Amino acid sequence: MSSEHPELAELGRKWIAAWNSRDLDHVLTLYAEDAEMTSDQVVRLGFSVQGSLRGKHNLRAYWSKALAGNTDLHFREIALYTSPNSLVVHYENQRGQKICEYLRVNRDGRIVQGSANHL
Repeated sequence: MSSEHPELAELGRKWIAAWNSRDLDHVLTLYAEDAEMTSDQVVRLGFSVQGSLRGKHNLRAYWSKALAGNTDLHFREIALYTSPNSLVVHYENQRGQKICEYLRVNRDGRIVQGSANHL
């Protein structure tokens, strides 16, 4: 884990804790109003054939559906990688899948872009 951007590493830990709490309102506090999310799961769940959604209201709808289908959701941190305005959260989910989530942040420290990258 990079020590050059401790505030972003802390955001990564908060992000994991928010998901593990299954509190969608808490998760959404980490995101900017116009945040964009890209994932193959967006396609799989029928939200967008391009795999991207923009805006908290769309993220709420997508994640609500995803959480309903993952009642045992849990993330375990593997590593956090930071740069001046982004981080990568490398984690393992409850099914043992390893995932890297790229998160870009704005000046206020809110996530403006996310991309889930699965093996």
